[in-house]
Amino acid sequence: MNIFKLIMDASSVVQVILLVLLFFSVFSWTIIVYKRKSLRAAARASEKFLPVFKKSRNLNEVSESARAHPASPLSAIFLAAHKEMSYLAKNNPEGERNGASLDNLSRALTKASNGEVAKMERMLSFLATTGSVSPFIGLFGTVWGIMDAFIRIGQTRSASLVTVAPGIAEALVATAVGLFAAIPAVVAYNTFLHRIKDLITEMEDFSLELLSIAERLYGSP
Repeated sequence: MNIFKLIMDASSVVQVILLVLLFFSVFSWTIIVYKRKSLRAAARASEKFLPVFKKSRNLNEVSESARAHPASPLSAIFLAAHKEMSYLAKNNPEGERNGASLDNLSRALTKASNGEVAKMERMLSFLATTGSVSPFIGLFGTVWGIMDAFIRIGQTRSASLVTVAPGIAEALVATAVGLFAAIPAVVAYNTFLHRIKDLITEMEDFSLELLSIAERLYGSP
């Protein structure tokens, strides 16, 4: 049996199901490739930015490095902190300590971190949906193919392989395509989620380090 001939000879319902599963599969692979590149770029950019941050004692120099590595979530967090600290320095030229300054900085860091997390998690929900829904869509195609096989048996009053095989084959094709769409989506979703959690931990540690620096400059005596 030729799989393409099976698809062309399949019922319109099964063909629609296969098209839906093909859409899920193609869009999922597009997301997988995009997220893999973006998360890898974020990790590499952070690896380049962190040494500059740790070695340099000039915040303006670190700010230039952050702008040079926009893919890093740490850069976005630092730029938000640097903007707030510049505002504090401008409005507090004598360096008077004020606990409210740390609260403002903490809110700025939290807002920047949440924005970066939302950016990294964008479109992951589609992978989760594909992984959970595609097998059931394929199962529906399987049920429909089996129903079609029984209808043919009733119409021809024959249970021969020639009568039953096309409907069963359609059912198996729908199941296979559903799994083909679901398995990569589930694997990619779990992999990306693990990487994002590592980046979130790195972002939290970096935010605490920035708050520690700000506390020495603007914290309460």
